[in-house]
Amino acid sequence: MSNELRLDIDKETAKGQYSNLAVFSHTPTEFFLDFALVQPQGVAQVVARIVTSPQHAKALMRSLAENIGKYEAQYGPIPDLPGGPLKPSGPQA
Repeated sequence: MSNELRLDIDKETAKGQYSNLAVFSHTPTEFFLDFALVQPQGVAQVVARIVTSPQHAKALMRSLAENIGKYEAQYGPIPDLPGGPLKPSGPQA
């Protein structure tokens, strides 16, 4: 049996959502990954939420680190954000 998985994607989902902020939270059994778009006025609108298991969150972290390594090997280091990442405040769902 192959470890390959074929992904189907509809046209709307394939367009993607731009996000320039990610906020992560968790319970003992789930991770919540909120991706948001920060507007120039300082308001952030969540454009996508992923809820997943701790095991899948850890696998995602490893896969993202591996892919960042491959990207940097090909294109050079990715600079850090000036001033560090944004920290959300105010009400959250």
